[in-house]
Amino acid sequence: MGHLHRGGVLAAVFTLLLTTAAPAPAAAADRYHNPVSAGFADTFADPAVVRGDDGLWYAFGTSDPLREGERQAHRVPIARSADLVDWTYVGDAFAPDQRPSFAAPGAAFWAPDVRRVAGRWVMYVTVTDTTVSGDTFDTAIGAATAPTPAGPWTFADTPVLAPRPGGGGGYLWTIDPSQFTDSDGRSYLYYGSYYGGISVTELSADGLHAVGAPTLVAIDNKFEGSYVLRHDGWYWLFASTANCCAGPATGYSVQVGRARDPRGPFVDRDGQRLDASRAGGTPVLTQNGNRWIGTGHNAVLTDLSGQDWIAYHAIDRADPYLDEPFGINERPMLLDRLDWVDGWPTVNAGAGPSEGPRPAPVTTGRVDARFDTADLHGWRGESGDWRVTGGVLAGTGTLTSRTGLGGDVRAEADLRLTGADAAGLRLGPAQVTVGGGRLTARQGGATASVPLPAGLDLTDRHNLAVEVRGRQLVAELSPARLGDQLAVVTLTLTRPAAGPLALRTEGGPAEFDNVSAARLYRPVRHPVAPPRVGPVLPGWSDEFTDGLDPAWQWIRPNPAATVTGGALRWPVESTDLVGTGNTAGVLLRDAPTGDYVAETKVTLDLGEESIRNYQQAGLVAYVDDDRFARLAQVAIWNTRQVEYGYELPFAGQPVYGGSIVGTPATTTWLRLAHHVDPVTGEHEFRAGSSRDGTHWTWGAVWTFPADTTPRIGLVAHGGASPAVTAEFDYLRFHR
Repeated sequence: MGHLHRGGVLAAVFTLLLTTAAPAPAAAADRYHNPVSAGFADTFADPAVVRGDDGLWYAFGTSDPLREGERQAHRVPIARSADLVDWTYVGDAFAPDQRPSFAAPGAAFWAPDVRRVAGRWVMYVTVTDTTVSGDTFDTAIGAATAPTPAGPWTFADTPVLAPRPGGGGGYLWTIDPSQFTDSDGRSYLYYGSYYGGISVTELSADGLHAVGAPTLVAIDNKFEGSYVLRHDGWYWLFASTANCCAGPATGYSVQVGRARDPRGPFVDRDGQRLDASRAGGTPVLTQNGNRWIGTGHNAVLTDLSGQDWIAYHAIDRADPYLDEPFGINERPMLLDRLDWVDGWPTVNAGAGPSEGPRPAPVTTGRVDARFDTADLHGWRGESGDWRVTGGVLAGTGTLTSRTGLGGDVRAEADLRLTGADAAGLRLGPAQVTVGGGRLTARQGGATASVPLPAGLDLTDRHNLAVEVRGRQLVAELSPARLGDQLAVVTLTLTRPAAGPLALRTEGGPAEFDNVSAARLYRPVRHPVAPPRVGPVLPGWSDEFTDGLDPAWQWIRPNPAATVTGGALRWPVESTDLVGTGNTAGVLLRDAPTGDYVAETKVTLDLGEESIRNYQQAGLVAYVDDDRFARLAQVAIWNTRQVEYGYELPFAGQPVYGGSIVGTPATTTWLRLAHHVDPVTGEHEFRAGSSRDGTHWTWGAVWTFPADTTPRIGLVAHGGASPAVTAEFDYLRFHR
């Protein structure tokens, strides 16, 4: 989202008209570096990315000024790229006076999601202020349609989802839409945020109206910014968590759960549900100690080699605001490789956001035909009649590329049946066809076939992609290659699919566009190793077996905290460290030099579901009351979370934010892994949590300046009612 406390940017402002000239396809860049939006924008939050009918890529962002000093919000800015690396601003989706009739005059448009639905492009977008009430945040989901991603965009005059009154007052946050089409042809919309949670509702066939009853798929007060795709037979719900917009303390990150049904229940890698009070969520993307923090609100796309990529926004911790402190958070668009390791998605094999040069996405192939001219050089007709008209190849029979292919390969094409019974691609002796209500793959006498959704209109453009790895062929048909496959078929080949790529029709004409063939990507098999946890350092540790070790030092002593029965028992205080109050007790001890891991085991019975803001207990890396990183299991409204909070001084005042790690139990194990950056000398602390002391979830990194000396300690604060006591079994340091 990005969406609260926007200052004056909600006012309608002047917008540029969309340009009509499209850049020519360019050779793919070999390397790139983040942020990819730097060429046209300083900030480009909540990005959505699609590949257009012209073969170019389009990105859409939340309404904000694009550049520092501009101070005028663009109304869903659009950028275009030939290679996903170099982007050009092409205009805004909506003119200054353009809004649906249900939108209030001052409404802004946030978090667009763009899809192909029923043969046209549909944009789902948050409308921040409606005419339903005098409340200025009675949000709704609107829709607009266009013939191309570049527009022109026309609003539907009724909301897809109207404002929803909240039981706690005001209106539930009906924001952050994400559309998904299932293999049975049904269309769904995921939406929502902290106040109200994330829900899913079915859509009408035209994609413009919610139908039926919604289902909650992710609990309130933890998630927003959903994005759903299908992979390996599972539905994957990506969702962002923590505060999007806390400037230099922003810990926004992306977590995921999977389900066998688009309505859930979604569970994480440990089997924890995302809609439970102790909400699950497996980290996909979180900050790693480099330049980028607040990495979240993602979309997923696939390059021409089949490699998945994640587009998201992040904050440069050295430049967190667009114009001045505490104004609009500056959140440019980043792009990184999304790997599926051991069946679960993770960014750069778990390394997180990239800062330096990286291999670029594959956006051209050995075969790369956009049919921008009538020349069919590079192709030969085996049969039938083929010609290019209006940038589209149309024909009957078989047209074969003169470029030979071998090895692992991905081929794809946008196709439309204009009279043919079936059409598709041939790779050597293997062929895949769409028609007759089925997606079919065959080689010789071997055939595999799956049904298409009933009533699917193949006169609308669809994308057919075929991947061959070794002797395994996988083909899928989708509306616009966004992970919402309408059908997937798999065939074991009897011999390699070596040979040229051919386009084929049966029984009549069909149209083809954006035909490509590229070497298939090489999947990453192994994740980046987690922090190493070596032997215990007894001289630095305390098992709480015989009183409190003299090495401990109190900040604001609490006589109620005592060591008995082999544990430190600390009644949770009605105090806190956040802000300028600084009344909470902190129990500290010096830490060893160099790399180490600090660990504690804390039992804190916070119950479930009930509101107990913000009782917590856990570890802290502490420099002073205005610079610390606190890792604790905590009650946040009705949820129980492991929050990795962070406070630092900025622009003359303390700023607090945080990230979310794993799922707490009543007894939770917590770790802070310390590392000194060899270049900057910064102290990096990575957070980890566990429900059993054996299986660990590792999360965000917070940093401290090189000239500080953080100590490690324990805290138990956030509220004394109802009374609850934290029990710490030990504090151990590992080398």
